Amino acid sequence: MSQTHIVLGASGAVGKAVIQALQAKEVNVIAVARSKKRNDIPCRTADLLIAEQALMAVQGATHVYLCVGLPYNKEVWRRDFPLIMKNVIAACKATEAKLVYLDNIYMYGPAPLSVPFDETHPQHPTTHKGKARKQTTDLLLSAIEKGEIKALVGRAADFYGPGAINSPFYISFLDRMLQGKTPQSIAFPGVKHTYAYVPDLGRALVELALEEAAYGGVWHLPVGPAVTMEEMLTYFNAALQTNYKVSFLAPWMRKLIALFVPVLKEAGEVMYQYETEYVMSFEKFKRQFPDFKLTPYQRGVEETIAYFRDLQAL
Repeated sequence: MSQTHIVLGASGAVGKAVIQALQAKEVNVIAVARSKKRNDIPCRTADLLIAEQALMAVQGATHVYLCVGLPYNKEVWRRDFPLIMKNVIAACKATEAKLVYLDNIYMYGPAPLSVPFDETHPQHPTTHKGKARKQTTDLLLSAIEKGEIKALVGRAADFYGPGAINSPFYISFLDRMLQGKTPQSIAFPGVKHTYAYVPDLGRALVELALEEAAYGGVWHLPVGPAVTMEEMLTYFNAALQTNYKVSFLAPWMRKLIALFVPVLKEAGEVMYQYETEYVMSFEKFKRQFPDFKLTPYQRGVEETIAYFRDLQAL
């Protein structure tokens, strides 16, 4: 039987990466976004906050990827993520499509997390965004347990790469370096963290979608080795042929700037991720897909720089 894979959130960085991974496998794919922006593949427009539009968006799908992002605002997340999930679950149930959900890892807690942490880590989030993500994912896990739909959850760590404009390695980091300015970071010096590369996330979600044994489970998606912000900077300096040192924002400075920069204010509640070691394990995924090849940080950084340089040249 032929397959049709429909990507919800196709205009986002990971949505685009999923489409590229599906095209590489020559799978029939349809992109869905709020506005129609692509002309290289079939596209649909939909507002997933409206149940009827969600249902229309997934018509004809054998597989649906929910890769929708929302503005980085706790009120928006609390209001919209659960509603989107309810609508997409109902749509996939009605069409008997399999659902692949791109999740994050905010639901784990309280901080500090185990080092490393895996899919079994306790989920007692203390942040508004963590609670919103847990509520959303619990809706899907409940639907899976009840046998309403066939689905899986892929959890991504902080990611960087082409199109990832909200990445900690673009905001106030690479964007400043491309302007000849010192990169800045809200992280604490010397704290190790695991990061995912966007194209790796796309390929991993497709591998999971095509693996029958993956359904019904939660999977941590691939990440690179745990590194400090200073270590990552060496890759950016090498690619740009620069010699910058990262400027770490002191807590008082971060709070002051947050008064004028909404995204920095919103990041305040998840600062625990950058204050102590935050190392995600994807051993479960590696056991299932031992031949999956991670993109080394060096190449990932080079491709990220090339993408944003091209973007600025437009």
